[in-house]
Amino acid sequence: MYKETDNCFSKLVFSELGVGDIGKLTRRRFCMKKKVFATFLATALTVTSIVGCGGGSTSTTAPASGGDDTAKTEATETTEATDKAESTDAAEKTESTDTADATTEEASDGAKTSDKNIPTLTTEPLTITLWDIATEDPAKSTQESAVQRFMADYPNITVNQVHQQNDNYKQQLVVAMSSGQAPNMYIHWGGGPMAEYYKSGFANDITDMYAKYDHPDFIDAAVAQSTYDGKMLAIPFGGLSGCDIFYNKTIFAEQGIEVPETIDDLEAACAKLKEAGYTPFALANASKWTGSMYYMYLVARHSGNDEFDAAYTQENGGSFTSPAFIYAAEKIQDWVKKGYFPDGVNSLTADDNQDRALLYDGSAAMMLHGSWQVAGIRSDNEEWYNENIGVFRFPEDTEAKANGVPQNVEIGTAIGNGFSFNCFKEDGSVDQDMLDACYVLATQYYNDDTYNQMQMESGNIPSIKGYDAQVDDPNNRVVVDVFFNASNVQLWYDQYLPASVTEVHKNCMTELFGLEKTPEEIGQEQDEAMQKAIAEQ
Repeated sequence: MYKETDNCFSKLVFSELGVGDIGKLTRRRFCMKKKVFATFLATALTVTSIVGCGGGSTSTTAPASGGDDTAKTEATETTEATDKAESTDAAEKTESTDTADATTEEASDGAKTSDKNIPTLTTEPLTITLWDIATEDPAKSTQESAVQRFMADYPNITVNQVHQQNDNYKQQLVVAMSSGQAPNMYIHWGGGPMAEYYKSGFANDITDMYAKYDHPDFIDAAVAQSTYDGKMLAIPFGGLSGCDIFYNKTIFAEQGIEVPETIDDLEAACAKLKEAGYTPFALANASKWTGSMYYMYLVARHSGNDEFDAAYTQENGGSFTSPAFIYAAEKIQDWVKKGYFPDGVNSLTADDNQDRALLYDGSAAMMLHGSWQVAGIRSDNEEWYNENIGVFRFPEDTEAKANGVPQNVEIGTAIGNGFSFNCFKEDGSVDQDMLDACYVLATQYYNDDTYNQMQMESGNIPSIKGYDAQVDDPNNRVVVDVFFNASNVQLWYDQYLPASVTEVHKNCMTELFGLEKTPEEIGQEQDEAMQKAIAEQ
């Protein structure tokens, strides 16, 4: 990938850089002089054109309503975040929610947190660059509010908050890391990518800080998902995110369809809906991870965690061509052939809420999606949401259950998102002032009562003990009950798998729903990527 000679790169081909290459990047390369690196980087980026501005987002409106979405696939509002070599200059280029003066001499007072056991923050001017994917309300206003409250309490600290598009987020983050412009504070979903960020030198180990200073009483699953190799690497903030089937209660009632409890029931419902002129499932698979939800759940229902865990290690015969994966792929392709998904499913985008639009116009009856859709649909039109939308857990595999396979492995995440911190000086040592400020922002503002109340009002459930008891929305109640009754929660494949394998997996979802490859070929493709990732560790 590159060769380092006298503190300079003799070769670095950015056009070959993939998400999986982050493990090849190391902190020591930043010891080269900034001006030399800046000149090199500017040339490389001009030639390869990998970094650019994100486009504007498109909002889909529910019947007779306006409103915005908060979703895993939030559209872009970011501006150029990685154009120049010096990170403070780059931060000034980004869209920011900052109203404070970065050069202020006013001391931090931290009035709101003065009674907490937290680090004492610097009184010198400090600028933090923060990346998130909160491009639309209610997530956007909720997260910007946390930043504004922090800056009001610490007026000498400026936070440049950059809203990135979700679908390209991980690639953008890797490019920023490769060019020496990684943000000081950035979101992720845990799993394999978080581990790679840490091993590559772009995430601080905050284990000691977490043990020493105040923080929310996160549920155990959230702490576990923020930990790698016994080290605390992230602060949760996004809340619980389950994966369930949203359905139009009105359509189900008109067609005399009961909520399916088994996959056989689900297929019978699909056949009846198709015959009545409805598309059974709303799916926008241009985003690829949306189709993966069907694949993950069918695998989980057929084998619990066993076959995925084995495929992940590629040990003891573990493979993505094992029976559960073949079953899932064959089932999906059968559903595609029967017309259970929209025409052109691989060209529809979740970023534009084109899947949700099929629910709104009444052409589709169900949508397997993340629980954040509760907040998005309700925000678009609460009256329509209350009248028409229900939620049920993914049905059980009767045959697998009879063979002793647990049917309560659910798909989702215990943290929604987590913040990791990239607070290092050019010599590789920890920038403690920066790290202290990021820790306080993440633990005391992104997780304070105001933030959590805004989360609850928008339909999101904080990963903090006690908040599950406050859920009153009936659909969110289903999500919580399913989540807390799970024997295990399988993190999304596209977040759990190593980054290089994630890209292959997502491409396989395009091939799967497009009927471009057989289930066996798709499994082999993922095996090869997994074996390569293991060999490179």
